[in-house]
Amino acid sequence: MPFIRVRQHVNPLAQKYQKSVDPIEWENIYAKPQQPLHLDIGCARGRFVLNMAKIEPDWNFLGLEIREALVIEANRLSSELGLTNLHYVFCNANNSLKVLLSSLPPGILQRVTIQFPDPWFKTRHAKRRVVQPELVADLANYLAVGGVVFLQSDMEFIALEMCDRFSENPHFQRLHTSEWLAENPLPVPTEREVGTQNKGEPVYRALFERVRV
Repeated sequence: MPFIRVRQHVNPLAQKYQKSVDPIEWENIYAKPQQPLHLDIGCARGRFVLNMAKIEPDWNFLGLEIREALVIEANRLSSELGLTNLHYVFCNANNSLKVLLSSLPPGILQRVTIQFPDPWFKTRHAKRRVVQPELVADLANYLAVGGVVFLQSDMEFIALEMCDRFSENPHFQRLHTSEWLAENPLPVPTEREVGTQNKGEPVYRALFERVRV
């Protein structure tokens, strides 16, 4: 995938990102729209879901990213590779997630990943972080019972905050007690994960299950 220069940090509260996406006709996107769906929120250049789509053809994959240039390039590459189980959407997940998920067939969304989101270090910028209570509530409404949410970050305070958000929602239960997962349960690591581990730095991981209340 060619290197596309984009801004590393995008303020999701900026006016240009307040318009929600339109509903999607999934039968025009995926060759087999009834397959289980893996949603990757904040997919960046999209290589994680690209590689997942290659090795799990019986799943559909959807990457959401707020930087439009990355989405355009990722969809171009997906098309060139002929991957009919992969799609990327340019959007702000904090105001478009409900629109996207409500148009899915019931029970289709079965796996969600939020990996190394922008930490927005300053306390006054906390509202810019992607994992807000409203986003967790939207996932609770549309993730199938028994579906999972995988979280990871190289910033412990962000990993803790994400876990707190999901733990506060009664529809989610943390698996593997309260300890960080030593290994990634998925077969594909992100580029950030590989880079962090190569530097000998820790990665904080947690897995949540959507439970029936």
